[in-house]
Amino acid sequence: MCTVPMSSLFYFFKESLQGFTRNLSTALGSIVTIFLSLLIIGVFMVGGVMVENMISSVEEEVSITAYVADTADQESIDSLMADIRAIDGVASVGFTTKEQALEQFSQTASADIIESLDGVNPLPASIDVELTDPQVVEQIAAQIESNATFRAICDNPDDPAESLKYGQETVGKLFQLTKYVRYIAVALIGLLVFIALVFINNTIRLAIMARRKEIAIMRLVGASNGFIRGPFLMEGALHAIIGAGLAVGALQLLRMYAMPRIASALPFITIDVPGDAYLMIFAILFGSGLILGLLGSAFAMRRYLKV
Repeated sequence: MCTVPMSSLFYFFKESLQGFTRNLSTALGSIVTIFLSLLIIGVFMVGGVMVENMISSVEEEVSITAYVADTADQESIDSLMADIRAIDGVASVGFTTKEQALEQFSQTASADIIESLDGVNPLPASIDVELTDPQVVEQIAAQIESNATFRAICDNPDDPAESLKYGQETVGKLFQLTKYVRYIAVALIGLLVFIALVFINNTIRLAIMARRKEIAIMRLVGASNGFIRGPFLMEGALHAIIGAGLAVGALQLLRMYAMPRIASALPFITIDVPGDAYLMIFAILFGSGLILGLLGSAFAMRRYLKV
């Protein structure tokens, strides 16, 4: 019972190779298109992992600093800290005194700046808020700003919003950049998939036209639809597998030779991509390539092969 399927698969493979050599230039065009499409998709996926890593490292630094007036009493500060701890999305709440703020500033500022202070400490005390989810930073900041105790003891009671710092512009640009990058990636991937499908469709169409007499004879002798369609599906799959293999090989070369140089040139940016992520990307490319090949062949057969 296994002899027929195995012999059919062998026949399909042999015929797909003949179709490959019969329309070599078109087949190579299909393979190159699939290769470039999958390579660009793979580069975008690797870049996506890198961007996610960078965004995660930046998001970990997102926190809220609420500055309080020098005249604020400890009871009011403790009450405000308790109110902030009760807000959903707050991971921890700490307090930095004026002296601690000056000490931290001294570690980064030049000696000339410290001397120009002439012993005066202009820095306010602050309540430091760490978040469980950086995406909710603006909502939490708004709740703190509307707190009556905060408005009473903040260091700028005329404009309490000025007493809250959480990198408003940076956070907004970060989230906006993430959204735009995802939209662009989806649009580009969709375009590349469409181009690859068109090339595979044209290749299979030419193969069908080149074998139209043979197909007519096969119909007359009673060959099944599956037997007639098999070589064309195999040919589309063959193009896709070769293209996917080339794309994976190119990505592996980039991983081995380009990524270490980029990492050494940009040590201040987290661009490390785990090996598991590469394996997943390679598997996705092979799977996507095979689906592309089969879909392109199926579309061509549906239109040009009436069996």
